[in-house]
Amino acid sequence: MGKLINIDNGGTLTDICVLDGSTVWRTKTLTTPFDLSRCFIDGLTKASKAIYGHEDLVALLASTDHIRYSTTQGTNALVERKGQRLGLLLTGSLSRESLRHAENAAGLFDALVGDRCVTLDLSQDAEALEMAAVRAINTLASSGAHRVVVAHGGAERLAQETRLKRIFLRKFPQHLLGAVPLLYSHEVVQDEDDVRRTWTALFNAFLHPAMERFLYNAEHKLRLAKTRNPLLIFRNDGHSARVAKTIALKTYSSGPRGGMEGSRALAQHYGFEHLVSIDIGGTTTDIGEVASGGVREERRGRVENVEVSFPLCNVVSVGVGGSSIIQCRDGRNIEVGPQSVGSAPGPAAFGLGGTQATITDAFVLTGLLDPATFFGGDLRLDVERARAAIAQNVAQPLGVSEELAAARMEAAWVDKVAQSIHAFTKVTPQTTLAAFGGAGPFVVCRIAEAAGIDRVLIPGLAAVFSAFGLGFSDIEHRYEAPLAGADDLPATLDELTRRARRGMHAEGFALEDCVVERRLAISGAGRDEELPLPETLPPIASGERLSLALNVRKPIAQPALQGRFGSASHAAVEAGRRRVVLADKSQELPLYRLEDQRAGTRAAGPAVLEEAFFTCRLDAGWQFEFNDAGDVLLSRSGRA
Repeated sequence: MGKLINIDNGGTLTDICVLDGSTVWRTKTLTTPFDLSRCFIDGLTKASKAIYGHEDLVALLASTDHIRYSTTQGTNALVERKGQRLGLLLTGSLSRESLRHAENAAGLFDALVGDRCVTLDLSQDAEALEMAAVRAINTLASSGAHRVVVAHGGAERLAQETRLKRIFLRKFPQHLLGAVPLLYSHEVVQDEDDVRRTWTALFNAFLHPAMERFLYNAEHKLRLAKTRNPLLIFRNDGHSARVAKTIALKTYSSGPRGGMEGSRALAQHYGFEHLVSIDIGGTTTDIGEVASGGVREERRGRVENVEVSFPLCNVVSVGVGGSSIIQCRDGRNIEVGPQSVGSAPGPAAFGLGGTQATITDAFVLTGLLDPATFFGGDLRLDVERARAAIAQNVAQPLGVSEELAAARMEAAWVDKVAQSIHAFTKVTPQTTLAAFGGAGPFVVCRIAEAAGIDRVLIPGLAAVFSAFGLGFSDIEHRYEAPLAGADDLPATLDELTRRARRGMHAEGFALEDCVVERRLAISGAGRDEELPLPETLPPIASGERLSLALNVRKPIAQPALQGRFGSASHAAVEAGRRRVVLADKSQELPLYRLEDQRAGTRAAGPAVLEEAFFTCRLDAGWQFEFNDAGDVLLSRSGRA
């Protein structure tokens, strides 16, 4: 069996994890937002050096079976409202008001569409309709729309949207320069709920262009380097597929879903009944939940809290991360995010031209982060630049010292994460908090205390954990079609099977080598559920509709988890002392490097835990245990 490569592209950093049996190599590289394929290839090249001792991308790809890729770019774009300007052409029963009045949708509609919305009357004669349709598109294009979504409300959506498509193909040939791309809601998803289907199409249109350009560019560069197999895109349903087989919207929160797959595996391995995860990167904190061995998922997922047609892992993304901009505008209150400096220019301490204050700058100033060891020693931090950014944006407006300003920045940052945890789920005495991502472990003890949680798990691969979690996914596709009744079941099943056979062949697998699950979906008349296909179809009430689905999965190799807690007890090995400012007072804390510890190592805080790509402040009242898998368990003294 060859190597498996997992890549998680974040707004600030791109993580690479290479698995070969029980051996894992990991590395990070700065995300290059101007060309995401650059950090993609840079990361792979850097990983090849870690494996072979010198850069050899061709050798790495030649020995690799699968490359799985996830990204938070779509999530970050929506959080920061940075992306395509969309136009919307509505017909039938749909209206601007019906979309804005959908739950939680008004502000998002105004941000993505705004005034670029036109309603078209389809009752006109053919000639008048053509003229009105052309005027509508010209109006949307002249108002700045980069892409236009066409959506019809009503049972005839397929026929009416197809009718308009024929008109637009004649009037706006796609081969002409300047033609505005038109997307039709029925081509994105077949969903009887008009508002939900339209929102799904809008989100997909917002995310599609940038994802398409980058992914095909990355795949082209992989082919030039002689890759053996197509690039696989990890989706937010926990599975993977080729670029050409992936809908852009299904990349939304795919990075966090990778973390959730890893969290699920760890929860099952360690027997945690209820695990809440926080994946804190540069731009967002992604919060998820594992209960009774399963990832929390919704049949109709939510994007920015607006319902969409696809199932989604229930992960909430909050605009707070290691690179989130922190400022004080009114002389009293500190604001955290949602805007982020990303990796370019990055936190002021990076020395790349950034002048905004971030929590990373605060931890550099207070001494938690060591400029000599941060990012594996590959990125030197500038303390004075961090101080200057904090002074200008926070300390001076508050009228306090830079050190006290840093303490207040930390308090505001922690409070935003803790409040988001409480808004997402109910914390119980059985809850364990899993902290990962480059910024997840920073001050996780304080986050846990604020959230009322007494036990924290930091995976040994915390800094690249979402990338590692991709390794627990298989290749899967879903094939679905309407089902009129029991008489149509054999023919519908045969057609879906033919589609599945063709689709999996395109992935490089025979259908006979895949796991096939038959599902029956029932919707309409207030009902929306899915169940395994029964031997006899259930009775259907008036207004309800059936559809048949095949979930086809090709299992591929997954990591084998090891490690247990409580098997031994050893004193921790100190690597020295680190001077850290806590609440405006300087203290010398013991420094424990995780690579120096052996299984069963224990020690109490206050202290600093550190490895190549993450740092954790172990606060007073907390203790840590290190196990043979490299995982770290933190517990509040007397409450474990």
